[in-house]
Amino acid sequence: MPWSECIFIKRMAEFIPKKEMNDIPPNTRGIYALLKQTKQNYNVVYIGLSAGVKAGICGRMRAHNRSPKKADAWTHFTIFEVHDNITNDQIRELEGLFRHIYREDLNANSLNKQLRYKKFKKITKKNLKNWKQS
Repeated sequence: MPWSECIFIKRMAEFIPKKEMNDIPPNTRGIYALLKQTKQNYNVVYIGLSAGVKAGICGRMRAHNRSPKKADAWTHFTIFEVHDNITNDQIRELEGLFRHIYREDLNANSLNKQLRYKKFKKITKKNLKNWKQS
């Protein structure tokens, strides 16, 4: 088995202009971020996933681009393609992690309907003094 740099991510592409989304291979699975370019920054406006069964990352981004609410909200994207052995549930958990981190950020959540990953709610502990070694 070939050695890999990362456990989850096979490859990534950052800050790609929206017009190049059709260059993404069909059924690419992973996490993507829609970005809005300002003068010197790229602000996250949406974090999503594609498990590749019905539509890959390109198909999901095309759908966002057809949406009147989302089409003008982003100018660039970043994609993280996962390895073939990563399950769809693992992709959802990765997406949930990012959405959880950004859930209070006004820019990153302007387009997200699901702000919190439900499984994280079950494991959240508010008091670190109650954490015990497992």
